[in-house]
Amino acid sequence: MTGPDVITEQTARDVATVLRPLGAVVRIELLTGGMFATTYRVSLGDGRRVVVKTAPTDTDRLLRYEHDLLRTEAAVYALAADRPDLLMPRVLLTDLSRTVFASDVLVVSHLEGVPLVDAGELGAGVEETIQRQLGAFMARLHTVQGERFGYPNRDAGLHAETWTEAFGSMVEALLDDAGRWGTVLPCDEIRAVLVRHRAALTDVRVPVLVHTDLWAGNLFVDPSTGALLGVIDTERSVWGDSLLELAGADQLGRGPAPAALLDGYAAEGGAFGLSTASGATRLELYRLYMSLVLLVEIAPRGYAGDWLAAHRSTAAANLRASLDALA
Repeated sequence: MTGPDVITEQTARDVATVLRPLGAVVRIELLTGGMFATTYRVSLGDGRRVVVKTAPTDTDRLLRYEHDLLRTEAAVYALAADRPDLLMPRVLLTDLSRTVFASDVLVVSHLEGVPLVDAGELGAGVEETIQRQLGAFMARLHTVQGERFGYPNRDAGLHAETWTEAFGSMVEALLDDAGRWGTVLPCDEIRAVLVRHRAALTDVRVPVLVHTDLWAGNLFVDPSTGALLGVIDTERSVWGDSLLELAGADQLGRGPAPAALLDGYAAEGGAFGLSTASGATRLELYRLYMSLVLLVEIAPRGYAGDWLAAHRSTAAANLRASLDALA
């Protein structure tokens, strides 16, 4: 019944219990690649495959914005339920009781295609097609508008009537988390640039749905054609500025967005406003924010390995570059 050996008999029983309304479990596979939730691919007796996702149970090690993220993911998928052009899985079942697993459980449909991160070497034309389709997807996603700015989880308190206030609280929460975990940051400088560039943030007047994590692991593609078939992991979505999407899609990068991506965004009627002084400033603020996320999460996640030094160094260098650019 189980796949990899790391899936215990108790886990298998718990998965079967949660999935009982959908059918009998035939096989369970642990999916790797994520660094937050635990995810299983499950084959059912009727031939369907579904994805079961459970949140971390050690909530003391979560950053403030990370609490109840699976509820946000389910809510965003629900928003996309009547929008097939948003390419998201369908929610099949949720268990928010925390009685079977000690955390929330989300069950969604299995997407076609393969994660872009696993697609192997692609031809230049295929890569360009993927970027253009990703830009078009972003534009469609950003037509979904909300009522307030910030993270959807109201309990976290990271939301407000204005983007200036919401984004400020998002940054401040990360600085608080950094202090709690002993991560040394130039907090005074960070707060100073937020004050200095408050006017640019006030230019954002309509909260749109921003995925914030459109890296290659969250994109399902047809590697032969470059068709974008699906998008997952919406748990970090924010009601905010569409420009935040560019920083989230390339969290360790500082170069310009791919031209094909920008072309795809424009072809769907989107406009990032990158050529304006306000747009350029806001993108730099969002790169600063993403660098903060990458640095602050290291301690509570307990990251380790040969990759960590380079990861930390790049995130720190990007933070410094953003601060210098905004000073």
